[in-house]
Amino acid sequence: MVDPRRISVHQSLGGGAVADVLMWRRKSSAAFLLISASTLWFLFECGGHNLLGFIANVLLLLVTILFLWAKSASLLNRPLPPIPNLEMSEDAVFRVVEEFRVWINLGLSFARDIAIGRNLKRFIQVAISLWFVSYVGSLFNFLTLVYIGVLLSLSVPLVYDKYQDQIDEKIGIAHGILLTQYRKLDEKVLRKIRIPSSKGKKTQ
Repeated sequence: MVDPRRISVHQSLGGGAVADVLMWRRKSSAAFLLISASTLWFLFECGGHNLLGFIANVLLLLVTILFLWAKSASLLNRPLPPIPNLEMSEDAVFRVVEEFRVWINLGLSFARDIAIGRNLKRFIQVAISLWFVSYVGSLFNFLTLVYIGVLLSLSVPLVYDKYQDQIDEKIGIAHGILLTQYRKLDEKVLRKIRIPSSKGKKTQ
């Protein structure tokens, strides 16, 4: 029996077209994304192609085709290329800027807690996170990381939706173990480090 409190993975992903693709409800779109990502990764990683050069060549070919099409259309009295009038609305720009603003403010709050608030725990969390990112980045290049991200995006939500109860149980056990180890570390190491507070300084 399904727990009524169980979180819907599809809804947590937004419940839209993107969620349908990630949950393989649109199998053709999901398969196309997987095949395209695999093909591009194979071309650039195994075929030795350069990403920037590939993009430039594709754009050059596209511009050339459109230019020749437009020229031949004017000479042969045929219709011009069916290119829509594309432009970004102000609302779309504002949404993108607002999303960036949220992440930038979050990063600045972390930096303030470390630099001014002298939050040792926050500093250790950020240092470990950055070290982990640096370590993973040293193992794979950017394109491979993107490809791994695509593979995980097309597999993890589906597996989690199918085995959510078992995964939540294991995650809860692992979280308890990590929390216990963190508390031991906090008692043995972090509390021995005394950072003098500016409020405790006596004025002379």
